[in-house]
Amino acid sequence: MLTKDEMPACPVATTVQMIGSKWKLLIMRNLLVRPWRFNELKKDLEGISQKVLTDSLRSMEDDGIVIRTVYPEVPPRVEYSLSELGESMRPIMASMEQWGLAYQKATHK
Repeated sequence: MLTKDEMPACPVATTVQMIGSKWKLLIMRNLLVRPWRFNELKKDLEGISQKVLTDSLRSMEDDGIVIRTVYPEVPPRVEYSLSELGESMRPIMASMEQWGLAYQKATHK
């Protein structure tokens, strides 16, 4: 997590810093539905590289948005889910979805 000194002064900039990339938003969209395994996310997020997915998940975990759970199985099973902080983004993501649908409807008659 960022320290108070590392956070931008603007709250909007803070939000953008946490989830502003295309891939982080799409990862979050998926995790709002259910926990996902790494390879499931990789297959579902067409065009994402393994490195970008790994880096995005690690960053989101470091920021307290994502929880990485390792199950003691052979082979190990790892799932990613949203933390309570990540879940608090649900209304924002729902608003983005509504805006996107309205935009699609308005511009593609």
